Amino acid sequence: MGVSPPYLSDDTGPGVIVRPDAAADTAMPLLAVRGPWGDQLRFDASASLRRCFAEHPDAIVVDLSRLLDPHSQSASTWVTAQLAAATLRPPVPLALCVPPDLPLAHRMQGLGAGRFLPVYAKVRQARVALAGRIPGSERLTLTLAPDPDAPSAARNLVSDACLSWGLTPLLHRSRLVMSELVSNAVEHAGTEIRVSVTRRGPGLHLSVADDDPALPRMLDRTARPRPDVPLDERGHGLRTVQETAAAWGTVPGDGGKVVWATVRPEPSCDPGIQL
Repeated sequence: MGVSPPYLSDDTGPGVIVRPDAAADTAMPLLAVRGPWGDQLRFDASASLRRCFAEHPDAIVVDLSRLLDPHSQSASTWVTAQLAAATLRPPVPLALCVPPDLPLAHRMQGLGAGRFLPVYAKVRQARVALAGRIPGSERLTLTLAPDPDAPSAARNLVSDACLSWGLTPLLHRSRLVMSELVSNAVEHAGTEIRVSVTRRGPGLHLSVADDDPALPRMLDRTARPRPDVPLDERGHGLRTVQETAAAWGTVPGDGGKVVWATVRPEPSCDPGIQL
């Protein structure tokens, strides 16, 4: 029987949809909030924002163009989200997309939030503006064929990243997570694999993209570890990823998917994010 892990899907409820940025050189998810504002939608939006923050992306765009909020009751949620994004290290730029004729746009401007939380009329405008604020990130990428050597090459990329960026305490756990993600893609997707290692504050963000739209499914572990195989080469699957990474998940893309994981120092010194 399959086990549903946290972060496997970034869609918390029907009123909130999270989609990754299509650009290969940035991680800028789009969080679209739709429908009438109320307690359930506030809960779902806050939960999705926390998941986005856990991934520590380059920036976040929140699309409120289809939010029904005639009395601007959601304003405090977006201000609180901006404050939480600013506490991350490095800070994560956040922008809202609100048509100028909606009451919420006037409310946000009246709060003075526009100075710190920019509001744009169109999603494309927000993405272009935020892209200009993203500093050059530390990122290593690799394209692999779906063959038995792929996990080893991906582990070596992680080692290069940790050694180059002075993150050696993360080396073994990050190699283990990357090995499982790539092994899963080799076994189940069988397509070209695009691997990325990005420095996100004191941690690492690992992503593995393939051209198979089927989302991964974590199964109960039944296999025993093999003592003759090094720790970071054992194939324990996604359960190992969940036990090792601070957060992980998968997001659908055009004709495929991206499976990602964030590895952080232990114990984590990140402040709690309350939305």
